Amino acid sequence: MHRNRVFAAMTMSVALVAVAGTALATPPVNSAVIRPRIFNDCPTSTLTTTNNYPSQITILDENLSCGGFANLHNWRLSSNGTDPAVFDNDSAFRLSADLTISGTADGEGGLQVAPWWSQDVDGRFNVRSTDGEVACFGGRLPFYSFTANDGVVYTKGTAIHLEVTYLANGLSMSDPATIEYAVDYNGNHYTSGPLAFDEGNPAEDPPYGLWGMLNDGRVGGYVQMFLQGGNPNAAVQADWANIEFVDLKPLSVEAKNWSKIKVDYR
Repeated sequence: MHRNRVFAAMTMSVALVAVAGTALATPPVNSAVIRPRIFNDCPTSTLTTTNNYPSQITILDENLSCGGFANLHNWRLSSNGTDPAVFDNDSAFRLSADLTISGTADGEGGLQVAPWWSQDVDGRFNVRSTDGEVACFGGRLPFYSFTANDGVVYTKGTAIHLEVTYLANGLSMSDPATIEYAVDYNGNHYTSGPLAFDEGNPAEDPPYGLWGMLNDGRVGGYVQMFLQGGNPNAAVQADWANIEFVDLKPLSVEAKNWSKIKVDYR
């Protein structure tokens, strides 16, 4: 009878652990992949990339002396070093990095939580070297401006720490997902506080979900180089250092259940 109780407890624990393990679908992340020339208005530029994730990722684009708008390059968190990881609505994570934009030309870049319909372009935590604006916008992201709200103005050639924290919560009108943006710059810390997502398009659920970042998203960083026609020395470099990704799944019930088994067994 005692063995039956122990076996039943073990079976229930395994079942609960399995449920806990799939409660939030944050993908495992062990690498990053660089995706060049999303915008390629200057195809003759010289592009150099370095991927030493998580210590540093560098994207340098030189000879930007073309007409047109910009070159856009990004990097994506990955589970296999080849393909971008898929982030679904019920993920929970924190991503941070120290960003430096430098060069003879101007650009903008930062971190991204990109939606399914614009996996390479939208959902930007954006730092712009032209006027120093630091703001979050696009895709599914709630808008927040560190420049307008906190007076943060970025200076090209300096490092700025960016951080995003996404929590799925209940994915409902009463308990929507939240995202918090944070900046450390010139010795000061700034935060947006948790900002709630609005409802997604009900006509697109399924398969994409509601009240969060939605399914089939991508997470990482990007840099957009503004072109300077007639300037053969135009170049922009973006460096992301000290990249940190943290899976914020809730504490597993595994430890509690196995502790209970040990008590029952005794």
